[in-house]
Amino acid sequence: MSARFFCQPSRIVFFLLLTVLLAPSLAAQSSGLRFEVSIPKEAADAPLDGHVLLLISTNNNDEPRFQLAEEFAQSQQAFGTDVDGLAPGKPIVIDASTFGYPTRSLANLPVSDYYVQGLLNVYDTFHLGNGHSVKLPPDKGEGQHWQTKPGNLYSKPVKMHIDPKSDEVIRISLTEKNPPLDRELDKVDSLLDWGRGQGAAIEDNKWVKHIRIQSELLTKFWGRPTYLGAVVLLPDGYEEHPNAEFPLVVEQDHYHRDLFLPAGFRTEPPTPNLKDSAKISAQYAYKFYQDWTSGRLPRVIMMTIQHPTPYFDDSYAVNSESQGPYGDAINQELIPYVEKKFRAIADGWAHIVYGGSTGGWEALASQVFYPDQYNGAWVFCPDVVDFRAYGTANLYTDDNAYFVDGFFGRVPRSEMRQADGLVLATMETANHYELVLGTHGRSGEQFDIWQATFSPIGSDGYPKPIFNKLTGDIDHEVAKYWKEHYDLSAIMQRDWKTLGPKLAGKLHFYVGESDTWYLDRAVHLLQDFLETTRDPYYHGTFDFGVRQPHCYSGASDSSGLATYTIPQRFLPAMVEHMEQTAPKGADVSSWKY
Repeated sequence: MSARFFCQPSRIVFFLLLTVLLAPSLAAQSSGLRFEVSIPKEAADAPLDGHVLLLISTNNNDEPRFQLAEEFAQSQQAFGTDVDGLAPGKPIVIDASTFGYPTRSLANLPVSDYYVQGLLNVYDTFHLGNGHSVKLPPDKGEGQHWQTKPGNLYSKPVKMHIDPKSDEVIRISLTEKNPPLDRELDKVDSLLDWGRGQGAAIEDNKWVKHIRIQSELLTKFWGRPTYLGAVVLLPDGYEEHPNAEFPLVVEQDHYHRDLFLPAGFRTEPPTPNLKDSAKISAQYAYKFYQDWTSGRLPRVIMMTIQHPTPYFDDSYAVNSESQGPYGDAINQELIPYVEKKFRAIADGWAHIVYGGSTGGWEALASQVFYPDQYNGAWVFCPDVVDFRAYGTANLYTDDNAYFVDGFFGRVPRSEMRQADGLVLATMETANHYELVLGTHGRSGEQFDIWQATFSPIGSDGYPKPIFNKLTGDIDHEVAKYWKEHYDLSAIMQRDWKTLGPKLAGKLHFYVGESDTWYLDRAVHLLQDFLETTRDPYYHGTFDFGVRQPHCYSGASDSSGLATYTIPQRFLPAMVEHMEQTAPKGADVSSWKY
């Protein structure tokens, strides 16, 4: 909870309301229907911390835990509450006072038949190196998917009639437990099923190498052994040319269990039984393998970084008060390890970074914060690069992130749209979706990870909220911190005199004009600044796709999977740029065999 609630009396009412809506209750606080969710004694031998979810669906198309969504009209229902030391056999109550999404209160649920399921997202206590102790969902290799996180408890879905006005007590026992991850190869048709953390764990082969190192920097921060991983893709002929050294191309992306280098790098053609989307991706993957191993692409080393945190499936690759020094760990520990182990050229002129969405922001941040360690950033559909366009809010001048206020009323700010402009979610509904999944920024979703990355740490050890998650009121003191430390556009404007010479010619942007999450707005603001630069002029490029949604990458492919062709389309330009800017005497030939 932000300290500003205690120093601004006019908002005490919101603090009290949030307390009522989110605080766990061991006894019903009001009359009417209530659910009692408990852990059976055989499921746990000690009290557990975490976040209990009551999940309710109108259909049996899938389990309710898999039917919650940011798209407001498409989402099924959830109610959520924190638990501290929930003992086996002792119930936690879900009633009309428990916060819900999309419907705020159980009392408003229409009378009907539903499929009902309970779930406990289990938290660990982290004793941080800074002296704070926080309770967070640990990464267990599934990519921060609470639905399938190993060790999380849940109940089997049950169809039942629900009448919120009844005084019925419905008891739910969390008898099931998510198993440890199966590290064996999964079926190929699950390759794209990242949403459930079931991507295939590709084994090492001639080209693909998985690495994992313990980070001293991160271990010190988190107070427990903490690791960084990477999937490395070696060029054809690597073993036969032991004296060759190679340029390094770094991809930033979300965490996936499978080999998630672009196109998946599939060594076999797709089988006929694949579904449409999986078949298309498999075709791209196999084509990438063919191009990579035939000499049609420049011979470089590619790596994709694995850096999930307790807040998200990805750290955002920068140093952060609440998540730790991931930027330094990646650039000072992981990349030097890869350079040494795999003969990558250990010099910034021979390093390129690229990525899309989260990875797009990370690619730009890597180039801006470590300008001497990279020689170019290819930035596709990046997350917010200018906080004057934080979704549809301006964090510096607006008072509320959820609404545009007028004298006689207010208009909701949209947050998610189709390419034709149809609004699917608002800033309020998207954040309430996250709030039902976890307080203190623990939802594992988008706004919460931005907050965990960009915010200073609060007195309670959790990230300071950028705005009140319930009401949308912006904390402008926190916004000032964001601007100084993580607003990439503002930082470039502030420091262009020293940054400009190191960034000129290195920045390339691709974004759809109808980005699903309005991310094009921030990219336009950044372009407006860069076009004014002098001494030096930025000498970069911008490509805005007309009526194109999120993940536009400059391709005309209508399949929606155009990002899978990034290596084929952009590697030649990346390598040409490195060669043209290589210092005198640099090795630009040993890897050309």
